[in-house]
Amino acid sequence: MKSSLSERPIRPLRKPVLIVLHQERSSAGRVGQMLIDKGFPLDIRRPALGDPLPATLEHHAGAVIFGGPMSANDPLDFVKAEIDWISVPLRENKPFFGICLGAQMLVRNLGGEVRPHETGMTEIGWYPIQPTSAGRELIHWPEQVYHFHMEGFDLPRSADLLAEGALYPNQAFRYGQNAYGIQFHAELTRAMMQRWVVHGAHRFELPNAQVGRQHLEGRLLYDAPLKTWLSGFLDLVFLPDQERLA
Repeated sequence: MKSSLSERPIRPLRKPVLIVLHQERSSAGRVGQMLIDKGFPLDIRRPALGDPLPATLEHHAGAVIFGGPMSANDPLDFVKAEIDWISVPLRENKPFFGICLGAQMLVRNLGGEVRPHETGMTEIGWYPIQPTSAGRELIHWPEQVYHFHMEGFDLPRSADLLAEGALYPNQAFRYGQNAYGIQFHAELTRAMMQRWVVHGAHRFELPNAQVGRQHLEGRLLYDAPLKTWLSGFLDLVFLPDQERLA
């Protein structure tokens, strides 16, 4: 017998997640899709195009700052403003998730440095990571993840390193209980990756970068575990413990 509507579980009414993007055509990708599936509306802002950031996250469930082609070291007004704004979720102890540039902005806010590799090596394509003991206690990690960056970051003081890599040692970290940063990208849909491969092709000649074919072939091999990890990681960041562990 089919269950009636009254017997179906009611999804909690959640506050929106603030989504910070850096280009006109940027997308929240799978992060946005998964948050919507988990019941979170999205409040999308593009400070680079003049959108303001809220003075408080009282009316939000948390925030995600995504990546972009700019550097956290660039002397751009919106970059400086975003770095300073991260003090809002930190002060209010609200969930914060920084992806690549977003993680580097978090590091800058906490007093750490963002810099290129000392030998000029990049991570553009699929590369392995290893979870630390602290990372393994939180979630099961994929063996290979997708990168598109030319700079890495210090581990902020008092932060817990969750995953590391051979070339760029700091790949994921947690600061306090609710702020997370990752150096890699799990948010890309296939269409997004194809756009990145086309528009970012000029970067494939950089040291250690993989060519476009390797990006797409790697997706067939490594994307499923990365997608599974992302869903669990978003639960870890945004769901209350009692709901996530039920």
